[in-house]
Amino acid sequence: MPTVGRSLPRRDGRDKVTGAAKYIDDLALPGMLHGRTIRSSIPCGRIRSVSLLSDPAGFTVVDYRNIPGRNVVALIGDDQPCLAEHVVRHVAEPILLLAHADRERLLAADVDVQYEPSEPLFDPLRSPKVFKSIAMRKGDVDAGFAEADEIVEGEYRVGHQEHAYIEPNGVIAVPADGGVTVYGSLQCPYYVQKALRAVLDLPADRVRVVQAETGGGFGGKEEYPSIVAAHACLLALESGRPVKLVYDRAEDMLATTKRHPGVIRTRTGVTRDGRLTAIDVDVVLDGGAYMTLSPVVLSRGVIHATGPYRCDNVRVRGRVVMTNTPPNGAFRGFGAPQTQFASEVHMERVAERLGMDPVRLREINALRPGDTTATGQVLGRDVSALAVLRDAVERTDFKRRRRELRGTGRGLGLALFFHGAGFTGAGEMKLASKASLELTERGARVLASSADIGQGSRTVHAQIVAEALGLPFDAIEIARADTAVVPDSGPTVASRTSMIVGGLLRRCADDMKQALGGLTPKEYLKRRGPLVVTRQYEPPTSAAFDEETYTGDAYGTYAWACDVAEVELDPVTYEIRPVRITAVQEVGKALNPVLAAGQIEGGTAQGVGYALLEEVVMRDGRMANAQLTNYAVPTTMDTPRIDVVIHERPYRHGPYGAKGLGELPLDGVAPAIANAVRHLGIDVRAIPMTPERVMEAETGERKKVGSKK
Repeated sequence: MPTVGRSLPRRDGRDKVTGAAKYIDDLALPGMLHGRTIRSSIPCGRIRSVSLLSDPAGFTVVDYRNIPGRNVVALIGDDQPCLAEHVVRHVAEPILLLAHADRERLLAADVDVQYEPSEPLFDPLRSPKVFKSIAMRKGDVDAGFAEADEIVEGEYRVGHQEHAYIEPNGVIAVPADGGVTVYGSLQCPYYVQKALRAVLDLPADRVRVVQAETGGGFGGKEEYPSIVAAHACLLALESGRPVKLVYDRAEDMLATTKRHPGVIRTRTGVTRDGRLTAIDVDVVLDGGAYMTLSPVVLSRGVIHATGPYRCDNVRVRGRVVMTNTPPNGAFRGFGAPQTQFASEVHMERVAERLGMDPVRLREINALRPGDTTATGQVLGRDVSALAVLRDAVERTDFKRRRRELRGTGRGLGLALFFHGAGFTGAGEMKLASKASLELTERGARVLASSADIGQGSRTVHAQIVAEALGLPFDAIEIARADTAVVPDSGPTVASRTSMIVGGLLRRCADDMKQALGGLTPKEYLKRRGPLVVTRQYEPPTSAAFDEETYTGDAYGTYAWACDVAEVELDPVTYEIRPVRITAVQEVGKALNPVLAAGQIEGGTAQGVGYALLEEVVMRDGRMANAQLTNYAVPTTMDTPRIDVVIHERPYRHGPYGAKGLGELPLDGVAPAIANAVRHLGIDVRAIPMTPERVMEAETGERKKVGSKK
């Protein structure tokens, strides 16, 4: 019986439901110490002195002088210190590390840090420090505007978003044999290993990183665990004992990365009949105090900034800048939710200016097979923009429903969007990911560094291999993501785990099946001995991308979606309550339909929070609401009915046609809700759409939908 395309049960489901699954804070080792990070309390300035005021007996104390290697968090720019030396650039920057066997004594330890404060910078639009700038051009923008009958301009603002994963960051570092082993809640074991090698000045064979059971990530455990692991390892090597370093919720929210806030300015030229003639976009993202992954976030953001639309004349300029706030980093969607919020709300305003039905405007301009994107990439046959748009409109009876809702206090809006799968441009080539398959007596064992962080990669990878080998699903084992055991399959990010790593495993399985030559696994092992098959990533086509000009094939393929949101306005409190969201999403092939639907439902719920609830309040560079009592994430009471519709238009280079899925669902929720609010006559161009913002927009400049304002 086929395994791919079936909703088989999750591999980790039973252990998680019964409580058998062990997370970092469930683990304890003999002689283990607890670790703590002492952090800066000012946004910027010089450190004058650091003193442990408590009785030092039993404490292990580490500062930058104890770092045996380079004092950097090795990533892209290497500008972030592992521990501050003389200067701090944001609130909650790590300065000192403590460890003690008694956790209560550790938490009670009194450390005095004296500073010489400096004037902080919080406004990204005033920042002179640019981490990365990108300029993207197609055609002649000035000529395109000259051809336009109407030119529509707008500014759109997006806020921070906290990951709010179930399990905070945490690791255990164990020193042994001149090296260290780290067990951690993380997404990218080899990223952590790279960072630890730099800080500890150790070779790869002395730094082992093992992913423990991980309670969610959403990008927040892509780069940040490198810092947690480095701190735990420094304490472990200094003390000679295992060290557990687990953040509580407040520390996790205060200190770790968030989604980049941004300001996106868009100018669009359009003819009277609705054809886009020019698009000019300026993107400014706030990177916080250090670079982290900001250049890559900006990259994906600018590539998606024009939305899934055809236009011959495009100019997109983007920059990500420094401010004296905690660094921002990877978050599900990676820049695309920010810029596609702007593009889709702007498209609604273009339709209003023309007095045109918003569905018709999108139909005219939606990308089709053979069209070129803003980077000049020629799209293949698996383009589905029109298909998902028309299905979403038909299923929701969108046009009739919008007419019926006028004057009822309810609004209906939609957003059309897309998401590139895998690393941008030559990124997958540079990663050169590997995956292996080891023959066992019953079947095979998957060897890959992909981290299951709740999305179900263990299950889907087993399904791919079982299908290719023609073996039962339960005959496939999955090795733990452990740098001492599995090859580097690249990070668990960028909607690449099923499409790229799953594709490698599919090819491994095909090779293994050929090697078996009709023998059962047990027969092969008895006659010929062990068999391990390894595959390394190779580009499926002659795709090329120019990193300097940002032209060419940005992604192997794209997934496509259309969200329709119905909302209700409370006329007294100005709260926007989402009533129903229909999510029509084309993902190539749903390898496990229930897991695919779960990704769409989860991403949609997360998008509701981004759109309406999740406001990070920054005061003097510090998150003032760093607890779940006043940083509101959607509960079951806030989450509307979500109708998921999955389209399949196979990508010929994906395993069984699969494309990326993990990030796509979040991209379109906020603009769909904003456009539904606009249907109520309220022009909100910033998220989250809190009651205060809605009230200001409604009372400050109320207008009729369809006006030319």
